Amino acid sequence: MPNLTTHEEQLEFLKKIEGQVRGLQNMIRQKRYCVDIITQVHSVIGALYRVKNEIFNKHLESCVVNALKGKSKSEKEGKITEIIELIDKFGRF
Repeated sequence: MPNLTTHEEQLEFLKKIEGQVRGLQNMIRQKRYCVDIITQVHSVIGALYRVKNEIFNKHLESCVVNALKGKSKSEKEGKITEIIELIDKFGRF
């Protein structure tokens, strides 16, 4: 079995996002201005999309490439189906 991508590098980004979410909670507790809260929410969403995209790219670069280089036709077809389903489910990456 090929080495799987661990995504350890994304943990630091997720810790930062966790801090941003705690900051959002504080902003709401402090009854901060709505537009400031919305701006921060938008930043958190953008950061999560970046993490998702990075994990998806690593999946393509490692798991999918390894499957396509392999000899198993069913594994190749399975990975292609998986990618199509991900794109259908989540939209563009």
